[in-house]
Amino acid sequence: MLPAKKTSGKPEPSPAAAVRNPPVKRRQVKLADDADQVLNKCRELRDTLRRKSSSLPAGASSDEDDAVWKMENNSDGDGEKGGAKTGGTKTKRIRLSELKRASTSTVTELDGKKSTIVEVAEMNSTQVVEGIENVAVKIARQVLAKQGFQLEIPSRAASNQIYVPELDRIVLGDKTGTRSFLNVKESRKAAITTRVLQLLHAVLLKRIHITKRDLFYTDVKLFVDQSESDGVLDDVATMIGCTRSNLHVVASDKGLVVGRISFYEDGDFIDCTKMGVGGKAIPPYIDKIENVQSDAEFILLVEKEAAYMRMAEDRFYQRYPCIVITAKGQPDVATRMFLSRITSELQIPVLALVDSDPYGLKILSVYMSGSKNMSYDSASLTTPDIKWLGLRPSDLNKYDLPDQCRLDMTENDIKTGKELLQEAFIMKNPKWMKELQFMVKTKQKAEIQALSSFGFQYITEEYLPRKLKEGDWI
Repeated sequence: MLPAKKTSGKPEPSPAAAVRNPPVKRRQVKLADDADQVLNKCRELRDTLRRKSSSLPAGASSDEDDAVWKMENNSDGDGEKGGAKTGGTKTKRIRLSELKRASTSTVTELDGKKSTIVEVAEMNSTQVVEGIENVAVKIARQVLAKQGFQLEIPSRAASNQIYVPELDRIVLGDKTGTRSFLNVKESRKAAITTRVLQLLHAVLLKRIHITKRDLFYTDVKLFVDQSESDGVLDDVATMIGCTRSNLHVVASDKGLVVGRISFYEDGDFIDCTKMGVGGKAIPPYIDKIENVQSDAEFILLVEKEAAYMRMAEDRFYQRYPCIVITAKGQPDVATRMFLSRITSELQIPVLALVDSDPYGLKILSVYMSGSKNMSYDSASLTTPDIKWLGLRPSDLNKYDLPDQCRLDMTENDIKTGKELLQEAFIMKNPKWMKELQFMVKTKQKAEIQALSSFGFQYITEEYLPRKLKEGDWI
């Protein structure tokens, strides 16, 4: 009788099963044969952008050749109006009168109302901790003097948020407000502010990151609603003079990136050409990204996830070297910051593919000029000079989009379109104005996916290569 065969306890795969389920090989996609012709105008745009960038002072945008920039220490003595002394806290302060631009009545008008605009600066954890501790010391001194306490906070009200054409972004004015614990109407908000300062101090000392939701659930009874803690979080950033990401509080990740870019994320090497079909989630910890490398010719910014997935699955970025990014609609802070950073470091053009409707343009405006909620941090969140590649209103006729793929604009769509025609970021670009006027006149809109009526891969095989070859962006 033969001895029983020893086993490891794990079932051995049968040879037949191995034949039935062979390992899936990665599909290889090579550079397109016409890549040089298609990308010629894109390379010309890239070279133009790099020449402009190399001739500007640090921090200035392409329209600011004569702008004068200042970095001032935003420190006040203890007890002085303007907040606590913050040691290493620095705030970029720019006088509107120094932003010289010929025949710009907007600046003259704003300069008469506001002498300066204030933007926060990047700070390390030690600097932020020092800033919080100095605010705490100021509060303690007021309490010991039996004065209660009062906080001086830069105003984030709509009336203090302005669009400056020279900077091409929405910024915060120089108005400030107070928050007094002895004022019945302000006492609860003052208590929330001190609680948030306490929690942030603990997080920063531990050198960890938390989400906005984590922050809210640490004291639900006090905060009641997350909007309360979220708003105070932005107030604290403006008080200290740092970006919101410097507070180590982040929103849940939302954006995706795929294509010809690699970097180290907290010590781990990430190659976005080898992160599966769907690409890599854009991390909320942008400060942990280092050593960004890329051979991409341009960045393709896509509004919708469906269009992004089409490009990712077709590996469009291999045929025409590029980086594809989406925030799945309205952009989150991490995606905006990631786009701003890699654009600044790589010095390559950004081409946007959004729906042909007013909301597509509004999304594009957030990437370019910022949002009012985060106007104090617009310098690190905005990407100037994004080119509108498609889907533009004129494309509907140019590419003979079928009538069944065109949608009638609602009354609300038309109202939003007319409001956009009054926005400064639209008015400064005559070609954008013309496209939007045409949209409002025809009362027709279309989504990017409407191009699928010509074939599911039409957008990657015909539409985008033709657009790039013709340099058809504005």
